[in-house]
Amino acid sequence: MNAPILSAEARELALAGMGASRLRKEDARFIQGKGNYVDDIKMAGMLHMDIVRAPVAHARIKRINKEAALAMPGVHAVLTAEDLKPLKLHWMPTLAGDVQAVLADGKVHFQMQEVAIVIADDRYIAADAAAAVEVEYEELEAVIDPYAALQPGAPVIREDLAGKTEGAHGKRDHHNHIFTWDAGDKAAADAAFANAPVTVSQHMYYPRVHPCPLETCGCVASFDPIRGELTTYITSQAPHVVRTVVSMLSGIPESKVRIVSPDIGGGFGNKVGIYPGYVCAIVASIVLGRPVKWVEDRMENISSTAFARDYHMDGELAATPDGKILGLRVNVIADHGAFDACADPTKFPAGMFHICSGSYDIPAAHCSVKGVYTNKTPGGVAYRCSFRVTEAVYLIERMVDVLAQKLNMDKAEIRAKNFIQKEQFPYTSAFGFEYDSGDYQTALTKVLDAVDYPALRAEQAAKRADPDSPTLMGIGLVTFTEVVGAGPSKICDILGVGMFDSCEIRIHPTGSAIARMGTITQGQGHQTTYAQIIATELGIPSEVIQVEEGDTSTAPYGLGTYGSRSTPVAGAAIAMAARKIHAKARKIAAHMLEVNEADLDWEVDRFKVKGDDAKFKTMAEVAWQAYHQPPAGLEPGLEAVHYYDPPNFTFPFGIYLCVLDIDRATGETKIRRFYALDDCGTRINPMIIEGQIHGGLTEGFAVAMGQQMPYDAQGNLLGNTLMDYFLPTAVETPHWETDHTVTPSPHHPIGAKGVAESPHVGSIPTFTAAIVDAFAHKGVTHLDMPHSAFRVWKSLKQHGLNL
Repeated sequence: MNAPILSAEARELALAGMGASRLRKEDARFIQGKGNYVDDIKMAGMLHMDIVRAPVAHARIKRINKEAALAMPGVHAVLTAEDLKPLKLHWMPTLAGDVQAVLADGKVHFQMQEVAIVIADDRYIAADAAAAVEVEYEELEAVIDPYAALQPGAPVIREDLAGKTEGAHGKRDHHNHIFTWDAGDKAAADAAFANAPVTVSQHMYYPRVHPCPLETCGCVASFDPIRGELTTYITSQAPHVVRTVVSMLSGIPESKVRIVSPDIGGGFGNKVGIYPGYVCAIVASIVLGRPVKWVEDRMENISSTAFARDYHMDGELAATPDGKILGLRVNVIADHGAFDACADPTKFPAGMFHICSGSYDIPAAHCSVKGVYTNKTPGGVAYRCSFRVTEAVYLIERMVDVLAQKLNMDKAEIRAKNFIQKEQFPYTSAFGFEYDSGDYQTALTKVLDAVDYPALRAEQAAKRADPDSPTLMGIGLVTFTEVVGAGPSKICDILGVGMFDSCEIRIHPTGSAIARMGTITQGQGHQTTYAQIIATELGIPSEVIQVEEGDTSTAPYGLGTYGSRSTPVAGAAIAMAARKIHAKARKIAAHMLEVNEADLDWEVDRFKVKGDDAKFKTMAEVAWQAYHQPPAGLEPGLEAVHYYDPPNFTFPFGIYLCVLDIDRATGETKIRRFYALDDCGTRINPMIIEGQIHGGLTEGFAVAMGQQMPYDAQGNLLGNTLMDYFLPTAVETPHWETDHTVTPSPHHPIGAKGVAESPHVGSIPTFTAAIVDAFAHKGVTHLDMPHSAFRVWKSLKQHGLNL
């Protein structure tokens, strides 16, 4: 019997599909403490691993004495690089094409590097035994400054690369040089500068920071020697990539390697790479024949897992006297630490930094990035951004402000003058990116009207005219464009695997569904938003659609979740798989209704005969028919798999404005107002988007206002606890105002662009712009982050603005 006829609007509401602000399906178990994280995994006979780490940044290992540790009750093994050499596992490949020591092989390259591992009955015995391992070091001169690292007489950091003049990304011209990567047209950019009536330049340093997810990294490795199978539960944002690398390292066939990423307590790029701790736990399980758990502590996480940023940037703009930009040049020294362990597409060792022309129609541009080894922790991950996009956006937005200041132009006016215009899309930038869609002027006007921008500037002018004003007022404006959704396999791969993604959908006979993806959520709400895409495409309520990710034994191969690629790539795979099912369902419905397929219309959740609303079949009815009595010549069942290789990136954008007040006596900064407008194309769940934006803005606030990882001259990290490293709480976090426009991506199946990275990318230069703007009347063009109260107070004093 047909279901009761409800209005299309009522049925749309019941689906809770795309556009609905439905509650997150996953939250019920999380708020009840029913999450399942790596440290919750317990196995029979499980042992625990701890790591002996180097207290110095650069030294030769003269001797390792294991005797005291091995004599402790409950200790099963102490392993060093010498023990891994017979297995050829003492070094491992990085995702950037370099190699990294699993355990220090005769030399340590950074403080807290892995030197030995201890396996014991519990983590407390393992920790005590790790402390009992005696290591004798011959300390060497450490090199912390990348500029110093490139000097002719600088100490050699990577002796394993001695004599190698070619790296994974081209020629090496110095023993501490990793690569030099260029993009754009240097000759055209140089010509633009040679003829330009106005030029500006600015050096800026984007400090080293750490993603610092709430859950640290860890794994539970279990090797079955009888079956020859390895199962590893791991905190990974890319479980299939881990499976491939583990198989390559261990020699175990990939078909016998199972990687499971259970619930993950935040990633932000920190959990994309493969860490020595993972490899060591796997080796220990293979050697001992028992499950081995390793979970790092907070100090280990901050000190030894992948950092972000650490870019020394020199930007230049050429322009006309009325502010039209003619050319852009950028030179970067990139500190990669002791090993090149970035997680960037193979062809782009500096990631997508060449998005540094931003939202602007710049006819000539060139950038050059030089990667350098130093005695610091390796990494360089995309901390809530898409492969160095954060650095690129910061660079261009700061440079536009510098140009505006030189020309005495308003920050909004100069941006509007240089915007890529709506009618220019699709637009090819000077760096070769094809921007898919955008309407920057409409978004800018909306923000300026919302905050009454002229009134803010008038208030600022009045305060500047008052020498007794207790505060300085700053207004920061940023108009940024991202490149996300890596990526087209023709130009994007990691270790030779194209950066496609995948989805498998299976409709059950009773009309519910299960979907499996090659991505893995770390708090983005995939179980909800992915179900909403399917609900809209197939007319099945999102509540009865189960979404599974993270288990390589069931999920189709995918490249994981990072760089805002979940919706742009996996979301597209979901839509395309659903459309394959939809096409088959239409055939079945036509058979059931005894009409041709062309005689059917689709409405919300059913196929209707054209001109007769009373004759229809719902998707649930079609599903039953697919398993009960499908048409002749059509195989039973209703399921599909799709691997989506995007034809292009997507280009979300935003307009952010910050108003702040600086106390002239203390340097303390109060964020008075922060208005964030984002355009992520089609909006799947506005409530989840709002949450993602709030989270990204808060992380951006942390980076701009307090986060840094300073090292002393000997290579000691000076802040590796949460007493030193700034994570804002609700007390410090400002109030956020959010807004949006919608400019769908023309090449994406549902028009979506991705959003979770944007607030982090856009907010950081906005805070900096506001801080600098407060000092601009004193001729200040730039102040490096972080903008802590003490650093701001020093700037007040330097420029005679303190009280």
